[in-house]
Parts: sequence; C-alpha cells; structure tokens
Amino acid sequence: MLTQLSLSPLDWLPILLAIGVAYIVFGIAGFGTALVAGPVLIHFMPLSRIIPLLVLLDFVAAFGNLLPSRRDVVRGELLRLLPCMAVGCTLGVVFLLGLKSDLLLLLMGLFVTAYAIYGLAVKVRPARLAGWWAVPMGTVGGLFGALFGSGGFLYAIYLSARLDAKEQVRATQSALISCSTVVRLSLFLIAGVYADASLLLLAVSLLPVMFIGLWSGRRLTTKLSREAFVRLVTWLVLASGLALIGRYLSA
Repeated sequence: MLTQLSLSPLDWLPILLAIGVAYIVFGIAGFGTALVAGPVLIHFMPLSRIIPLLVLLDFVAAFGNLLPSRRDVVRGELLRLLPCMAVGCTLGVVFLLGLKSDLLLLLMGLFVTAYAIYGLAVKVRPARLAGWWAVPMGTVGGLFGALFGSGGFLYAIYLSARLDAKEQVRATQSALISCSTVVRLSLFLIAGVYADASLLLLAVSLLPVMFIGLWSGRRLTTKLSREAFVRLVTWLVLASGLALIGRYLSA
C-alpha cells in the first residue's frame, strides 16, 4: 500500500498526526480540517490532491457527527443559511477557475483574526446576531469553502451568536458542512478528480485515524459548558485566521 501511494513509512507519521488532530478539532467545532491538516499535508502532496482528499473525509465525518445529533439541528437556521451557502459555493468555483484569490485570502485572514481577538478580549457576551447576518456569513462561508476548503468558521461565528445550546450549534454546523461537502464532492466527481485510484486508496487508509479523532473530539465537547465551548470555538477561529494569513505569506 505504501508503494502504491508513493509515501515512505516516515511520511505516514506526520500525515496521521495531522489528520488525527484535524478531526479532533472537527469533532469539537465541526470545521477546521483544511486549516489544521493542510499546512502539514502540503509537504507531501499538492493542494489539488489535499482539498479533494479532505472533502472525502469531511463527507464521512460530517455525516458521522450529524446522525447521532440530527434532532438538535435547528431547521430555521439551516434553511436560512443553505441558499446563501449554495450561492457562495458557486461564486467560489467561478473565482477559483478565473481569478487570483491571494488578496481575498489575506483580507479574510485579517478579518477573522481581528474578530477572534475581539471575542477573546471582551468578557461580556455580545448581543445576539440578527437573522439577516445569515446572508453575508452563509455566502462568504460557501465562497471560502470552495476556494480554500475552510469556510466553516464563519458558520460557527454565526451559529454561536444565534443559538443558546452548544448541541444545537454543533448539530446545525454538521448539517451545513454535510451539505457543503455534497456540493464540492459532486463538483470533483464531475471534474474526474476521483478517477485517481491512489487518492481514493489514501482516503480509505486515513479513515481509521479520522474516526479516532472524531470520537475524541466529541468526547471532549460533552465535558464543556456552553461558555467554554464558545470560547474554544473562538480560539479555533483565531487559529483559522492566522493559518489563512500564514498560507498567504507562504504562497
């Protein structure tokens, strides 16, 4: 198997660690795999393989998160965000094919980092976001999901400021990511990306460590209060913003 994947035994250790940590984060917050695993995986494979690989794993993980918690999904918020996310995904594909997105990446990284620092610095919980915020958050989340594989942090910001129960935040987030991965998976299938048997073999090889990470992340969230959960998500959003800036600077 190692020969088929063109990976040495030493290559597997950082890859497995990156995937394990990425899906612990996913189990906790419902996003972040591309931002956590991407900087490690880029040393072993091109971005054109990383994003389709993580989309496959996210597809399995999102439904794994969703099935046991589907009763906690807030359908009103889901239906509010889904059309905007679909528009954003469509725009993201168009931009990905026709525009340079480096500056957009930097600007979003700066915005997300500033938001997270504000959220961590201000002790008083901000007022609840109005429902119309679903339009920019859903659209830009879909845009960045298609462009960089990392739009979930915007859904997390929106849902954490709209819903009181952490279980509702995680379940609705999982439903959104499930829908997003279906769209991206379909686009990659149409483009013939998954005709590469070695990519599918790599995804299957990583499934066990993905499930271990997902289970660990879900176990951690059951021990957190809502306030601790929101604060942890904010720290993850900060890490996401810094990773976007780092990706821009290293490009």
